[in-house]
Amino acid sequence: MIDTFLAYLNSAEISGGTIAMVGIGFGSMLFVFGISGAIAGKNPVLQRMSGQHAGRRRASVAQNGILRHASDDPTGFFKTFIPNDTKERTDVQRQLSMAGLTGPHAVRNYYLLRMLLGLVIPFALLALVWVSRTGIINLPTLIDDKISGWSQFQVLQILVFAVAAGFYGPAIWLRSRASERRREIEEHFPNALDLIQISVEAGLGFDAAMIRVGNELENTSPAISQELLTAQREIQAGRGRDRALMDMAARTGVEEVASFANVVLQSMQFGTSVSETLTTYAKEMRTTRELRAQEKANKLPVQMSAVMASLMLPALLLLTLGPVVIRYVRFFAG
Repeated sequence: MIDTFLAYLNSAEISGGTIAMVGIGFGSMLFVFGISGAIAGKNPVLQRMSGQHAGRRRASVAQNGILRHASDDPTGFFKTFIPNDTKERTDVQRQLSMAGLTGPHAVRNYYLLRMLLGLVIPFALLALVWVSRTGIINLPTLIDDKISGWSQFQVLQILVFAVAAGFYGPAIWLRSRASERRREIEEHFPNALDLIQISVEAGLGFDAAMIRVGNELENTSPAISQELLTAQREIQAGRGRDRALMDMAARTGVEEVASFANVVLQSMQFGTSVSETLTTYAKEMRTTRELRAQEKANKLPVQMSAVMASLMLPALLLLTLGPVVIRYVRFFAG
């Protein structure tokens, strides 16, 4: 059968290079599908629990990582690139939660992405340099001229930079996204608090008010909407209200949200009116934000003084010392 297949290839005039390219393409396809299958693995428990009526809700719970253990140790192949230190994994998971990435395999996917980018980007650049040097594929003239002018030392420097960019790039992006999301929550949380207060005063329970406000803010403030609905899903799944609210405060990393959780829990614990508690806390939060804005405004003159001095001082020196320097130059030149 092998002889027949080779005879067919010879009769069809298929070169060995074409067969190699097909083999490489097929192997790359299997590699990509294997990695995607490993990343997109579903929890079999959630899969069995999902039904026709509760499928959407269960999928949403799984996406938010509610029905999972937060500190599972890496097993098998993932031990090679996921750290065994629980504290380090917890810090990364907290940063991912602050960035809104709370999937069941968020930590694993984060480290896998860093490893893949740290390997794929330099290999892609190395393949591009090899293609340019060998001339197998005709690259655009601008790219070919640029790559052909690189020396071996320059290629090594670029590869080292590519490895660093691929490995540390996701960490920088994660911190940036977490900071941006925290700023968004800080800006929109007073409006969410007012809506919760109005809903409670209108007769809704606290949990129903949070769900209603979370649904209403889905388009205007998706970060707050996600946090409120996630906390309510945790409560519906059986977690205590105190634990769910404190976890929400820890995920956001915003001081106002932590104070909100503490105020609500103390109000429920001591039996006071939640509506009056939210009204008092809203007034205190507005006062705190006003004082914080005044503090920033008072810091502006001090911060601007250095910039103004660096920009205006050279001009003042030229205006004051310029004529004197010109007069001395003319005097000694004459």
